[in-house]
Amino acid sequence: MNIDVTKPVREVALNVPGATRVLEDFGIDYCCGGNKPFAQACAERHLELQRVIESLESAAMTEGKRKKSRAQPQGDWRSVPISDLIAHIKERHHNYVKSEISRLGPRFDKVLKAHGSRHPELLELRREFRDLAEDLATHMMKEEMVLFPYIERMEEAVIGGQPILPAPFGGVDHPVAAMVDEHDLARNRLRKMRALTNAYQPPEGACMSYRDLYRALAEFERDLHHHVHLENNILFPRAIKMEREKRC
Repeated sequence: MNIDVTKPVREVALNVPGATRVLEDFGIDYCCGGNKPFAQACAERHLELQRVIESLESAAMTEGKRKKSRAQPQGDWRSVPISDLIAHIKERHHNYVKSEISRLGPRFDKVLKAHGSRHPELLELRREFRDLAEDLATHMMKEEMVLFPYIERMEEAVIGGQPILPAPFGGVDHPVAAMVDEHDLARNRLRKMRALTNAYQPPEGACMSYRDLYRALAEFERDLHHHVHLENNILFPRAIKMEREKRC
């Protein structure tokens, strides 16, 4: 497999099977910061380029074998109906975010009560997560109530050979730009949380609840990265392209 290290990270994430997990493990931003050249992103993380490439090649081989063994391989989100992609984002990622926000609130309270006096960073971490949760709740509501339904109606019109009805917000690129900006804000909050927790490494002597909280937050970060990748790098570009081609 030839990986062009001059291409943006997001293209590696899109085109190399299993790449997102590898990029996540190396701490390479493939969603909001995915426009950087792959080689540059590795250099900024002080990573040995060849080591990352070899990990990507190994992941691609593993994913290829896994797909061959599946009775029904997963579709390519770049080619399935947009409505299917939206359904996946809502069912897999939006529902996960909502359930984890609800679950982690009481977990934070428990850990803060037991360890907050000795670990004051926990209080700041709790504030960052609460702000992130509030941001995401509003963000997902706007997607589910306004942007996603419009994209789905637009796809229905294209499939049916009908004109696209005008939207109150103008072109779809306007709300998409707002959503991308909000993704950037979420990314910055995640970075603060990662810094506060030393990359989610619990301190020596941390109890099981403390460790479980950090493990859950690390998984929350991983899921949100993939969630944003699906929207920024696949869903939104497809929607913008569809609208432009229909109106040309």
